[in-house]
Amino acid sequence: MAKDLVTVLNFRRLCCIVLVFCVWSFISFIYWCHYYGPGYSLYQKMELKQNQINDLFAFPSAWNQLAFSSKPPPKLLKIALFVKKWPHRSHAGGLERHALTLHLALAKRGHELHIFTTSPSSNSSFPRYPISNLYFHLSKPTAAGYLDQALVWKLFQTQNSTGRPFDVIHTESVGLLHTRSRNQTNLAVTWHGIAYETIHSDIIQELLRSPKEPQGSALTERTMKVIAEVRFFPSYAHHVATSDHVGDVLKRIYMLPDDRVHIILNGVDEDIFKPDIAKGNDFKKKIGVPESRTLVLGMAGRLVKDKGHPLMFEALKQMLEENEVFQQSIVVLVAGNGPWGARYRDLGTNVLVLGPLEQAQLAEFYNAVDIFVNPTLRAQGLDHTLLEAMLSGKPVMATRLASITGSVVVGTEVGYTFSPTIASLKTTLYRVWKDGRGDLKQKGQAARQRGLQLFTATKMAAAYERLFLCISNDENRGDNYCQYQIP
Repeated sequence: MAKDLVTVLNFRRLCCIVLVFCVWSFISFIYWCHYYGPGYSLYQKMELKQNQINDLFAFPSAWNQLAFSSKPPPKLLKIALFVKKWPHRSHAGGLERHALTLHLALAKRGHELHIFTTSPSSNSSFPRYPISNLYFHLSKPTAAGYLDQALVWKLFQTQNSTGRPFDVIHTESVGLLHTRSRNQTNLAVTWHGIAYETIHSDIIQELLRSPKEPQGSALTERTMKVIAEVRFFPSYAHHVATSDHVGDVLKRIYMLPDDRVHIILNGVDEDIFKPDIAKGNDFKKKIGVPESRTLVLGMAGRLVKDKGHPLMFEALKQMLEENEVFQQSIVVLVAGNGPWGARYRDLGTNVLVLGPLEQAQLAEFYNAVDIFVNPTLRAQGLDHTLLEAMLSGKPVMATRLASITGSVVVGTEVGYTFSPTIASLKTTLYRVWKDGRGDLKQKGQAARQRGLQLFTATKMAAAYERLFLCISNDENRGDNYCQYQIP
């Protein structure tokens, strides 16, 4: 009996030990999940670092995530910008629109901006702005339309020796060539497209090439261009990637030091691109969208091959022919111009081609659609149209390219992605149609929230301002702009 009692007691003791171990393990697991698991937020990580980032240059993620002060800047900078072309009205690509949005915002913040760019053609005037601290230095472009580097550098040197020297030099892509930038330690370059990204586009174009078309040499040429970029990119002191994917490529493939690569996502004017149901309804009435149509798709931009319009045209053509219910319930609004505009008109009354729109009209256009579609085949940069649509409260549908899926359409809660094939595009369009306006409205609300967190012009300008302050940081004068205190 005594022996049996000892056995029972030992068994109970063992059970207690096992129970305590299990409870301790469970608590430890919950603690780990909270602080280190998938739900472990950026803010919680920072809390463990005493609520401070000691070196912003080492921050690995998009600076748009950080909350910078909206108060007047503590130090006003003298900034030089090199950009190939300054945008005029609605005729501008993504790079030019970025330059316009960012540098007007910095000038309005009080910084002294000197913009070195090409003079317009003889039949167009240069835009004027009522901002006293914004200066343009125009020069005749080369035969290829680029900045004349020798001429523009003389203009720069003159301004650099007038008053105080420039605190920061900024170039939009290769506005300033690496032969001029290599000795400038206070310089930052923003990349709106790099050769490594474009290899994906070349692969897509080759797969879509018909057997009758000759095989191109783009892939071979692009590989050599990547090698050239890897060699000359170190000539720029600091690099700004406009997407998370490009930031990773610059560090991993181009082998640039982590503290010289900074991710600042593109931003668009949140005062212009915002939800406005009344304006959307008025726009639909004005252009003649029948009330019976239960789904309005929208596309905007250059209507050319590399923006994916041959793919979109063929997908829509097949769907309108094979599904009568789909044909009777949808309408497609196309804003922009290019050779595919005429082809879209051939699809009949289901497609309304609106031509190029001014910014205010574009804001109405986004409010008129249920979803914005970008079928681009160009794996370059962060397309502004997607960001404008999201801030307007619309879900987006886009090609499954690395910059898009890594920074914009990061999940099904904000929209849809598809592979650049007719079959995948059709499948996704049918899914959008099936989900209907109710689901699309919910996704649009989530898209706007993400847009407000990351893609506003205010967020972008604040991030660049802090980067430029950090570049000009003078610790001998007590500057600490490279440190960041968590709000």
